[in-house]
Amino acid sequence: MTDTDKVFAGSIPKLYESHLVPLIFEPYAADLAGRLASRSPVRVLEIAAGTGVVTRKLASVLPEGVSIVATDLNQPMLDQASAAGTRRPVEWRQADAMQLPFGDRSFDAVVCQFGAMFFPDKAKAFSEARRVLGPGGVFMFNVWDRIEENEFADTVTTALGSLFPEDPPRFMARVPHGYHDRSAIERDLKNGGFTASPEISTVAARSRAASARVPAIAYCQGTPLRNEIEARGVSRLGEATDVAEKAIAGKFGVGAVDGKIQAHIVVIEN
Repeated sequence: MTDTDKVFAGSIPKLYESHLVPLIFEPYAADLAGRLASRSPVRVLEIAAGTGVVTRKLASVLPEGVSIVATDLNQPMLDQASAAGTRRPVEWRQADAMQLPFGDRSFDAVVCQFGAMFFPDKAKAFSEARRVLGPGGVFMFNVWDRIEENEFADTVTTALGSLFPEDPPRFMARVPHGYHDRSAIERDLKNGGFTASPEISTVAARSRAASARVPAIAYCQGTPLRNEIEARGVSRLGEATDVAEKAIAGKFGVGAVDGKIQAHIVVIEN
């Protein structure tokens, strides 16, 4: 990872929420919330909550008596999440998943949506999740499958490679789609202290938008890919977005676009 891979600041949180969340995150947020609700937890911790798409789902499907604490490393993302709000109160708290500010056995469920890929030491983050879980608690998270199984991300990455052939921006392949190997996930969970075998399922969904412009903005301007593009020239962000839009339209058509997305869902008990 590079220094900018974890920077969600400036206008990124707002564009992330308005463009990327409905494009790729909502179906998997509903999936995680549904899986967790069936287990009837009482104390829930969410790590790497981002702008709160899972938090909102959890607040909608879990009973009022269930406490929800939602954390993220980036305060600007939490600010965006808090501004969007939830149907009932939750606790928003800035926290590093590598060093959670909670006591041992404080929760009976830990949830993380598309955050594990950003952890510098995944086994350490998993050990922290296990530490704050009570006996019989569950750790539930998802990660993106390889970039080739996620059509818009792959198309944008390829298009930007043609725009910057000598130094192609590879954030999407390197980080969001860089932690898809099941054996690596199992190894990191074991090294994090989990002794049970994880249940890992691969779930495909559809990513839909009213036009090719939406995913172009979502990826180029609403993720840390923006930081990589602007490092090659601040004035080139618009050009990069246009190139991505053209590539998506060329592959998926003019007008509404529809592409495949795919992720692994991991469930392991403490």
